[in-house]
Amino acid sequence: MRTIKILALGLCLAALSAHPALALDGNQLLEQVDRNLAPVSYEMFRKLINIEPDGSKREYTLYTVKKDQDKIISIFLAPASEKGRSTLRLAENMWLHIPNVGKPVRITSLQSVIGGIFNNSDIMGLDFSVEYNVERMEDAGEAYMLFLKAKSDVVAYDRLEMRVDKKGLVPVEIKCLAASGMLIKTLYFKEITDFGEGLVRPAVIETDSPLHKGYKSLMVFAKVKTREFPDEIFTLNYLPRAESLRQ
Repeated sequence: MRTIKILALGLCLAALSAHPALALDGNQLLEQVDRNLAPVSYEMFRKLINIEPDGSKREYTLYTVKKDQDKIISIFLAPASEKGRSTLRLAENMWLHIPNVGKPVRITSLQSVIGGIFNNSDIMGLDFSVEYNVERMEDAGEAYMLFLKAKSDVVAYDRLEMRVDKKGLVPVEIKCLAASGMLIKTLYFKEITDFGEGLVRPAVIETDSPLHKGYKSLMVFAKVKTREFPDEIFTLNYLPRAESLRQ
């Protein structure tokens, strides 16, 4: 009997070793996905591209810094018409600074400072585990399916259905849903890239929406690097000077 118990224990440990994510619960896996996408505090450069149904494009270049789980600043570097604009996010509160327009103005998560399908919540995204709980987790062959529910009603999407690659533990696809179950948009994560410092993640996020037929938006990452920042830069007073953060 003792031999049988030892054998059974060995088989269980072997199974967990073969599928390490199954040893985690869904929320632990989601936290690991967050860390595989970016460090806790970082700087990064991105290009956001809005594509019209006729094929015409509008491109924006942003420099973004983040500290901890709830502080984000993004600065517009291009096009020239947008240069100097900057946004600040502190938890669920967001502001837009426009040069020579006085005080920063409040903006919401569902608005978009660039138009297109990406909203402000997408552009200044917090860790998924900050805003969502995993209600259910399923094994889907080469991926895990995570079914997420927003922790509060101020989150941009009530539910997310996230397909996570088993090998890299990064998203492959995320369906963003309203409380009614209506599909708002789908995010597709593409082009796995080594950014250095052990960060291997998709370099492109593409999105489309049944609410904006014929339109498409892309978010292309050129650099993601660990960097620490003092708390005092994440303030409305500092926002007009945020471009000085670039090294």
